[in-house]
Amino acid sequence: MKGSLKMVLQQLKNSMGITETYIYGASGHGKVILDILESQGIELTGFIDDDLSKNVFAGYTVFRVDQVKHASARIVMGIGSNNIRKMAVEKATMPFINAVHSTAVVSPKSQIGTGTVVMQMAVVQAGTKTGRHCIINTAASVDHDCNLGDFVHISPGAILCGNVTVGDLTWVGAGATVIQGITIGSNVKIGAGAVIIRDVPDNVTVVGNPGRMIGSRD
Repeated sequence: MKGSLKMVLQQLKNSMGITETYIYGASGHGKVILDILESQGIELTGFIDDDLSKNVFAGYTVFRVDQVKHASARIVMGIGSNNIRKMAVEKATMPFINAVHSTAVVSPKSQIGTGTVVMQMAVVQAGTKTGRHCIINTAASVDHDCNLGDFVHISPGAILCGNVTVGDLTWVGAGATVIQGITIGSNVKIGAGAVIIRDVPDNVTVVGNPGRMIGSRD
């Protein structure tokens, strides 16, 4: 009954032209996105997830994506995994918004791609460009003139020095450091705490200090 009432209220809001905001992903990453939206003064309508049994926070309903095809709806991705996030984006039909926490420092001379999330205390410096649906996680630092592809995840505390290029679907682990001028390929996984001092090809896993390849990724 509660869920049905929620749907009725949403339909009423939609008919009145009121914008609704959803987080796609009702797990831990989505919880952090909620904090970011609140810091921006954005009221959340609910969460979207395939598992309707998830109870993220009291007062918020979880919907399937096909339940919220409203002309006024917009969403932000709350999924940490690059590949799962990409699949979810391909399923969604609503427009995406960015989520930038009020404590993040984002240069006005940077370019943030559609659907990208910049979390608490992260820094994005001048000249940097991110692709679509990237994650700059808690206290990560992306220095000047970096270029990130689509669906990249820069994990908490990771550091990209200046002029670093990161390919699509690459994950830079927590606390990793990439020195200036390095190019990292697509679908790469950089282990936590790794120090990257050489270019990295596509589809590999790199760990250690200095970083070394330990395997390939499909």
